[in-house]
Formats: sequence, structure tokens, C-alpha cells
Amino acid sequence: MVPLKPLARAKSRLGRAVGDALRPGLALAFAQDTVGAALSCPAVRDVVVVTDDAAAGAALSALGARIVADGPAGGLNAALTHGGRAARAAWPGAPVAALNADLPALRPGELARVLDFSVRFPRTFVTDAAGIGTTFLSAAAGVELCPAFGGPSRARHLSSGAVENTLPGLDSVRQDVDTGDDLRAALVLGVGPHTADRWAARTRAVDR
Repeated sequence: MVPLKPLARAKSRLGRAVGDALRPGLALAFAQDTVGAALSCPAVRDVVVVTDDAAAGAALSALGARIVADGPAGGLNAALTHGGRAARAAWPGAPVAALNADLPALRPGELARVLDFSVRFPRTFVTDAAGIGTTFLSAAAGVELCPAFGGPSRARHLSSGAVENTLPGLDSVRQDVDTGDDLRAALVLGVGPHTADRWAARTRAVDR
């Protein structure tokens, strides 16, 4: 599952670095590259995007994602719980995983390694590049996801019994984008085509 706020409210901290005019388009580009990479991963059967943003839903549906309205409207963790139920209604008995929508450098091969690790444990998670938050959380078949995203979620997921994935070489899975520094780090890793196009358009506009 990939949760996505309405674009008008997404990535508010990033707006300080790139401006509010560019921020919604970048938020959508991040989600498109995240979803595109996930759908390209052979270990992924289905991608459910939980969002109430019609434009984002249409763009992500065009990539092959299944769109689920954010019925609870109760924040990130409520959206993920709702998305997990929708995923398991379509695929009874399947394991599920939550993935941040702001992983524009995500590589399918690294995600495959994360998913391969996750099958060994009831619940696993990947810590973000800052070492504080979470970018990925999984639950095996028959196990509740119990998401606790937001702020210092690494500590909460650890205390809930989830196993931290500390494999090396997962930079693209860890590198979420909340700030200008995060975006620069993602660009160094190599972002997907949607983010690259948005950023190139911004650079061309600045150069004029």
C-alpha cells in the first residue's frame, strides 16, 4: 500500500526549499516513481494507493495501481490500515506491505531484497535515511500490519515487535524526501523519470 495526501497539502516541508508552486507536482512525481518502481518489482503482485486526490489517483491508476479512497480520513496510519484491508479483500491470505509515497529513487531490485527479507518474519520495517522514521513496513499472511508511521516511528515499530531490516545497499528504499537536503540526496542516487522531468523543467525555468 502507498498512502498519498491530497497534493495541495503534500510535502509541506519541501515547499520551503522548492516553493509552493512546484511542491504539488513534485509530490505527484515522487509517488509516480515510487509506484512505477514497485510495479516493476517481480515480487509485487498489486499496488494499492490510498488517496482522495482525484488527479493523483488518475495518474497513478494509469501506471497500473489500484486506487482506494481514504475512507477513514483519519491520517496516515488509519489510511494504511484501511488500505491493508482492501488489499487482503482482493488477495485473501496474502502478506502486505506499506511503502512511503516519497521514494523517487526507489529501485525494483532493492525493493525485491527488502521483500525477500520480510518473508522470514511476521513483521519487518526499513528505517529512513535519517535513522528516525520508517519507509517500509510489512506483515505476513494473517498478521496485522499495526502501522505507527510519523515522526520517530523507528522506535515505535521496534517496540511493537517488528524486525528492523539492516541489510546494506538499500539506499533507494531508505531515501524519502521531506526537505531540500533529502531531495538533493535522492537526485544523487538517481531519481525516476517523473521526478527527473519535473526537476529538469524547474531548472529550465530558473535558467530563463
